[in-house]
Amino acid sequence: MMQMEQFKRRQIIDTAMHIFKEKGYFAASMQDIAEACGMAKASIYKVFPSKEDLFTGIFVDVHKTLFEDAAALDRSLRLEELPPKEILRRKIAFQLQFMLENYFFTSEFKNLPIVSNESFLMEWRKKRATLLTMHHDCFTEAYGGPIIPYLGDTVAIFRGIMKEYLSHTVQAIIAVPMGDLAGFIADRMDTVIGDMIASGAKPILKASSAYFNDINPLDEDTRQTNLGEFLTFFAGKIRELPQPDRIRDEQLEVMGLLQRELEQSAPNSTLVRVYITFLDAVSDLRPYVHQLSFILNRLGAQKL
Repeated sequence: MMQMEQFKRRQIIDTAMHIFKEKGYFAASMQDIAEACGMAKASIYKVFPSKEDLFTGIFVDVHKTLFEDAAALDRSLRLEELPPKEILRRKIAFQLQFMLENYFFTSEFKNLPIVSNESFLMEWRKKRATLLTMHHDCFTEAYGGPIIPYLGDTVAIFRGIMKEYLSHTVQAIIAVPMGDLAGFIADRMDTVIGDMIASGAKPILKASSAYFNDINPLDEDTRQTNLGEFLTFFAGKIRELPQPDRIRDEQLEVMGLLQRELEQSAPNSTLVRVYITFLDAVSDLRPYVHQLSFILNRLGAQKL
């Protein structure tokens, strides 16, 4: 009985993947999927109560395959005793190929209303955490201890490159074999990583920063910590400006008042605007004021 249920679930998922790719999420209906499966629609609903649940099931299945295949590849590459950077190139090639073949379920879903479904979001967060950990491990294994301070920046740069080139590949703007593209990306990353390590560049992102984005936002405590760090940075920029001590002290005093106000549970929005307007009048500080305003807007309109 259990095997029959698993077979039925597998059939529904495989069929639905094809229908979603062919028709798109909105045009594909549960009736279309039921007919393609040769089942009654009620039979589909017994396994997946809604189209959102079915899409979520496919999403989970696709990424389960990705991580299982990646683990198998990792075991195989270790047996070959290849150089670390060649292992990295092959892992990049594997991921590019897999993402290309399953693009609808690994990238395009971000434009669908499914991203507001709680069940999907829970699975998406699990997937993102696992994928980011996989990326951290790939670069740590290839570069060792020196890359640790730069893992956040490395993974962010890598994911941005992968996203752009995959998008171009899907749209047939480029037609490069994935193995060649992986070599190109691996070489570019090697240059960037080598420069960060050799120059002793100050990292921009913490490794944990990569785990957050618009559909997996930072928690309030982390946002407040980041705000505090930026205000400290801002005060440092004021101290660096070539200006009379009296003016510098006045600006730092306003910055201190602003910081104290923002530490309140319910900041006075009028005072916050007054302090920001004062600092915005200094042309050299204006870029930092604008960035501060952006951070405060992200924290919530109550702050301004």
